[in-house]
Amino acid sequence: MTEPTTDPGSVPDAYDPWFLATPLPLPGVPAGVETVTLPFTHFTVVLQPDRRLALVTAANLDGARLLEIDRGDDWHLDPRVPAEAQTGPEVYADNDLDRGHLTRRRDPVWGERAVAERANVDTFSYVNAAPQAALFNQGELLWAGLEDYVLEHARTYAQRLTVLTAPVFGDDDPLYRGTRIPRRFWKVVAWNDGDETDPVLAATAYVLDQSEQLERLDLSGRAEATAPDLGAYLTFQVPVADVAALTGLDLGPLVAADRLPTTTVAPMETRWVRLERVRDVTL
Repeated sequence: MTEPTTDPGSVPDAYDPWFLATPLPLPGVPAGVETVTLPFTHFTVVLQPDRRLALVTAANLDGARLLEIDRGDDWHLDPRVPAEAQTGPEVYADNDLDRGHLTRRRDPVWGERAVAERANVDTFSYVNAAPQAALFNQGELLWAGLEDYVLEHARTYAQRLTVLTAPVFGDDDPLYRGTRIPRRFWKVVAWNDGDETDPVLAATAYVLDQSEQLERLDLSGRAEATAPDLGAYLTFQVPVADVAALTGLDLGPLVAADRLPTTTVAPMETRWVRLERVRDVTL
């Protein structure tokens, strides 16, 4: 991994690997992949410049200290890396692609108000976004619905969570305006299921698929007149080990902490549990 483009010490509230009282370092990057680590307030982005997107984002979420901050919409390039290493505004212009937050806007918005406001602004960096079909990003029962469930669970139980999110990079991802648009995204949520004196790491993992939506969009720059069917958006709870296999990331203790019972001998996608509603999630 390349050195951070800014000293992590200059962002004192960046991703904390000890946030859950048991060490959870940033995932290990596959050999030969060049990355840049960019710390923000309560989260960190590991950017892969040749894909112009994040290889992983990692956020700390304190459910007891969440604040409601006006959203704003100040999307901006990160001055710490060249513009050509980022998927900027030109990719999202005049089409049906959303700037989909990776680390969700509301997740790191906690703590003292000034800190929470800084975190809110930080999430609007283009290095923390990826192109997502509009209904995929906004669907209540899909990507956004899963994120709402995670956030409200943390708020209700005053729970601390660590949330890792990023695209799955595939060689067949369609090329559009200099960026390959990911077909899939993944998310791993981790928490302490014990207490501070006897911490027990627990985790669940998810894959969200927008393949059919991308096939219905005209990526020459013009979206279809009719929106794609919501039924084509696929959301799965998956073994954490499968996220590691899909991405090449070393997820360390998260694999052993997985709460989804599975058999390692079954083919990968046959182990995936398609989610139709929140109560389908296994914790």
